[in-house]
Amino acid sequence: MPYTPGSAEELQSQAGGRLVSIKGELPKNVAVRSLRLIKACGGVFVVVAFVAGGEMPVLAGSQIRSAKNTRNAIVVLDSATTILLGQEEPTPVQEAVKDLQSDFAKVLGKKLRIVRSSEGASGVTIWIGEKSKLPEDVRPQGLEEPESFSISVVRSAEKSQPGKVVLLAGADIRGTIYAIYQFSEQYLGVDPLYYWTDRQPLRRTQLGLPASLNKQFPASVFKYRGLFINDEDLLTGWAPGEAKDHTGISLEVWNKIFETILRLKGNMVAPGTWIFPDEPQIKLAGKRGLILTQHHAIPLGLNVARWPKDVPYSYTSHPEILERAWKDAAAAYPSDQEVLWTVGLRGLSDVSYSAFDPSVRGNDKALGELITKAISDQMQIVRSLRPDAQFITSLWMEGARLMQQGYLKIPPEVATVWPDTGYGYLQDKGLVTAGQGAYYHVAMMNFRANQLTEMVPVERIYSELERYIKAGATHYLLLNTSDIRPVPMTMKAVMNVAWQGVPRDAASNDQFYLQWSSEEFGAKSATQVAGIYKQYLAAPAHLPGEEPALPYGDQYYHTEARRFLLEYMVGFPLYFLPGQAPTWTTPRVFPEPGKDLAEALKGEIQRCGEAQPRWDALWEKAVATEQLVSPERRPFYRAHVLAMIAIDRESNRTLQSLALAIQRAEKGETTQARAEAQHALEALEEISKAEAKAEYGKWKGWYRGDWLTGIGRTRELVQIFAKQLEDPWSPMPPPVYWTGWEAYYHIMHYEGERTADVN
Repeated sequence: MPYTPGSAEELQSQAGGRLVSIKGELPKNVAVRSLRLIKACGGVFVVVAFVAGGEMPVLAGSQIRSAKNTRNAIVVLDSATTILLGQEEPTPVQEAVKDLQSDFAKVLGKKLRIVRSSEGASGVTIWIGEKSKLPEDVRPQGLEEPESFSISVVRSAEKSQPGKVVLLAGADIRGTIYAIYQFSEQYLGVDPLYYWTDRQPLRRTQLGLPASLNKQFPASVFKYRGLFINDEDLLTGWAPGEAKDHTGISLEVWNKIFETILRLKGNMVAPGTWIFPDEPQIKLAGKRGLILTQHHAIPLGLNVARWPKDVPYSYTSHPEILERAWKDAAAAYPSDQEVLWTVGLRGLSDVSYSAFDPSVRGNDKALGELITKAISDQMQIVRSLRPDAQFITSLWMEGARLMQQGYLKIPPEVATVWPDTGYGYLQDKGLVTAGQGAYYHVAMMNFRANQLTEMVPVERIYSELERYIKAGATHYLLLNTSDIRPVPMTMKAVMNVAWQGVPRDAASNDQFYLQWSSEEFGAKSATQVAGIYKQYLAAPAHLPGEEPALPYGDQYYHTEARRFLLEYMVGFPLYFLPGQAPTWTTPRVFPEPGKDLAEALKGEIQRCGEAQPRWDALWEKAVATEQLVSPERRPFYRAHVLAMIAIDRESNRTLQSLALAIQRAEKGETTQARAEAQHALEALEEISKAEAKAEYGKWKGWYRGDWLTGIGRTRELVQIFAKQLEDPWSPMPPPVYWTGWEAYYHIMHYEGERTADVN
């Protein structure tokens, strides 16, 4: 295994009055056989670590110049190196090569020159190409599996070709792209998540590769794997694309999202929540070489959140309308876009279809039969346009229940995808079989889970996905990341499994936290930060009555806080404004909770009160650990670790303080109630301070789009509550239960008055 650049302590040797250092660190879990002093010309010694497997290490520039007696075993890359890209390589590969140029510029300070024929190549060149398009004398052996790739050093016997070649070859287009990004990560030290973590590789004047380098990478474990950018409020608020790109999120940011997926060895994307099939980001996904897939609520790409007013939505009474709409949606995709089609039947706003059809309401057997028919009809529609189409169906919500009951019949050519609960627990109940797949969350919008912070332990990710791998259910893995930036750690954990499977090491959970912490924050702080992550995931209170136990998420604190305040200040009825629904949808009355306010307040005071000391101890530890973090990584530490803890810690304090305040107010203890309300406002202010520190550099305005968790809305209600405690005749809040409708107003605003085509 080659030596890779990193941030470990330098190995140093003093010889002949000169200091020679090897920067970087050996890959994890590689046994070092010995450290040897190799005498080079001029009396200089170089420390070389020989690792298991006997490969030569990759050496930084200063070492290469000194170690002349090993020069024949090293291929030197510097700013004079060229990148050779064949004339026939398609646009997605060309885009990845541009990223490789940028990666080299970060390391060497200069972009390498791209040449399109061997005549213009330098003596040492990086040759990039699909296996079938390469000359036979440099074509790698193997690479028979789709998306497999290799990285090797070869010599060409042809005089017309470069003498020394670093060959990045793929079995196909995406295999070639993965070879490029794997080279960047493994040999240049470029973080696949650099855009989100802001981690920069080590600067060098040149670097070397062992002349014996020959690595092959097999096909991924999961055949289809990628991200669902869902409930994208933060991304929309931070980087709106409406004015320039006619998209919710700017195309510049979409391009970085697609690059991130490819760097993580993903091959598909669901690019947004309520989108149309002909939007610019869909075309851009194709340009980057990604497969387009749809999420469970928009089968065949039909944007049901923009269903036209006064048009029936019933597959029982008006099947011809839905069939036309499905056909129009399927036909709207670019003809050259690779699509993995989602089939199924749901309602207009990600609710059960039965809410719109009385004939199947309360009748699971009839509902299952109708969805089965819809799937069959949708397949015929798509195959009339694309005979070789591939299909999946996602069993989100009622789908899993209908499948378990045996009422939903999935054709054998449609891959069944089991969803999780939103907390990383998959819902197959042991029914998963070979050829199926998973829809997984590391962020979840359900008014209870986390939208702004990490929430799923790595051990749960490994345990659940390992079940699917053992069952052979590796056809599909779609990961819901919401806005990406709050959940980079668990996103990487899931995508690592999607590509390579679950690590074999029994202690791999701890190893992942340690490796992530070392890479992102430096080796000195790694052990402490890894412990902080585990302590963070164990700190929250748990929702009562849930099995398995589910933690309070950042949404839960604020949903409950606002409900308590509205119930106390206004009372029922409270009105529910639908957000993920057509604009003409009528507001609904929010039902009264099953238990009275006093009982609910008592429960939160107890549970949040028990959790608060855990949060306080964690915060103290995290703040103290910052001084161990590498100085250049402290902004990201504040953004990812400290802001994450502050949001949940102070949200817990807010809910506890408000429950106490309302309890005191109910008893007529106004002075004490005011004090608790003030404590809640102080906690919310601490969240604002932590978020402000997380908005460094390009991230300015990141939390402007927090319309789903809605911390700003909580603050507004607490301020009104505090004024009412001072003066009961002060203005009251409207009787509207906050549902995040503002988020979808902004997320879909670029669509204007456009509706789904049903003609």
